[in-house]
Amino acid sequence: MHHEHDNPLFDELGRRAFLGRTLGGVGAFALGGLMGREGSAQIPAAGAQQLASIAHAPRPDAKAKRVIMVFLSGGISQLETFDEKPLLNERRGEQIPESVRKGEVTSAITERQGNLAVVGSAFDFKKHGDCGMNISELLPNIAGHADKLTLIRSLQTDFVLHEAAVTMLFTGSPLIGRPSWGSWVSYALGSANKDLPEFVVMLSGGERLAPLHPRLWHSGYLPGRFQGVPMRSSGDPVLFVNNPPGVGEDARKSVIDAVSKLNQATAARTGDPRVETRIRAYEMAARMQTSVPELADLSKEPKDVLERYGAEPGKKSFAANCLLARRLAERDVRFIQVCDGGWDHHGNLPRALSRKCKTIDKPVAALIQDLDDRGLLDETIVMMMGEFGRAPICEGGLSHDRYGRDHNGRVGSCIIAGGGFKPGLTYGHTDDWGWNVVENPVHTHDLQATVLHQLGHDHEKLVVRHQGRDFRLTDVGGNVIKAVLA
Repeated sequence: MHHEHDNPLFDELGRRAFLGRTLGGVGAFALGGLMGREGSAQIPAAGAQQLASIAHAPRPDAKAKRVIMVFLSGGISQLETFDEKPLLNERRGEQIPESVRKGEVTSAITERQGNLAVVGSAFDFKKHGDCGMNISELLPNIAGHADKLTLIRSLQTDFVLHEAAVTMLFTGSPLIGRPSWGSWVSYALGSANKDLPEFVVMLSGGERLAPLHPRLWHSGYLPGRFQGVPMRSSGDPVLFVNNPPGVGEDARKSVIDAVSKLNQATAARTGDPRVETRIRAYEMAARMQTSVPELADLSKEPKDVLERYGAEPGKKSFAANCLLARRLAERDVRFIQVCDGGWDHHGNLPRALSRKCKTIDKPVAALIQDLDDRGLLDETIVMMMGEFGRAPICEGGLSHDRYGRDHNGRVGSCIIAGGGFKPGLTYGHTDDWGWNVVENPVHTHDLQATVLHQLGHDHEKLVVRHQGRDFRLTDVGGNVIKAVLA
């Protein structure tokens, strides 16, 4: 799916856009400036439409139709949840051997404390399901679905700092400006519901401490229609979609019609794809005024479903976002990103992690069960992970109930359910100290490539040319991990 932009029409559109901005007076200059703030894609409108029409053709053997990504921002500790290391409790307080460490470092926070003593988990593990998957007592409800899960214990990234690792996970590169994972998926698959966007983002917990920047769900150089749309589980579900106070339907329609005509005239004159994006945005917003209130009204859910998730209608929470994710999946939204902050536990980890796990355990388990009950799990990839894992070295005081852990980009865990992934499988192994992967490493790009494969697309062919070179989600890496597929 290699898209070249060498059509003479594109050059003509480019000349028209340039002349329109240069000679069109103050009005054209102002519009150009406004659109310039919305994105940097330089694909002409005709080219954007051509790319979208070509890309919406997954392989006939595609296993999945959509993705729900549960992202735990800050980096959940795999050592307390999914990757038990008894040796760390046996050798508690000892310095990690140099033969294990091999000169590698963490984020340098623990390096500066001058003590590299290891600390084990304060929580017990137990084998679950017929598959015997080993999961911590912190996640009993998720563990109850062990036979539906694929557990990857060897997820790796190239970075140990949040900003770079999060950007790598979301966009495939630490560099700012690349399209997000959700944008690539919605671009590849196209829309399956004309009344809702293809890509929706929901946030909860800890945003003020470590907010996720909107560029992480931006469409980059892909057409703007594939940008993620933030949605909330309380108040106005989508900001600025409803009419402002005091503005009636007739007045609103009159303004929208006038703006639409101006935009269409500008698009015809300049060929600027960002004007086409604005037109589409207005059209989608008009349809969402009807579709979104019905979608976001959780009060219509049965009482037992609300209790299973732990969600309360009208109250913002991670649980409500998970229930909204199921409702979005039912309506064929392609990529649903449920982000929860507050997982960066450098200190007081046992207490803080226990509290955070209680907020996600029931809702994620309910989401998996709900999708399964409705016949949607087989065609939906549900995955949960942080941007990296944590190190076995104790950060701060060596106390059984108050220790902390630094970042570890070499080792992280990820759970996946549905979408043709192999259920009941534990994949990848780390060393006895939990410092590094010793078998079956899975790089971030490998995970991205595998998800795209299940959606019916070859990550090496899902390519867009921008500013003279070809780009893809997996950059120049990525292998499909066939061993984790059913």
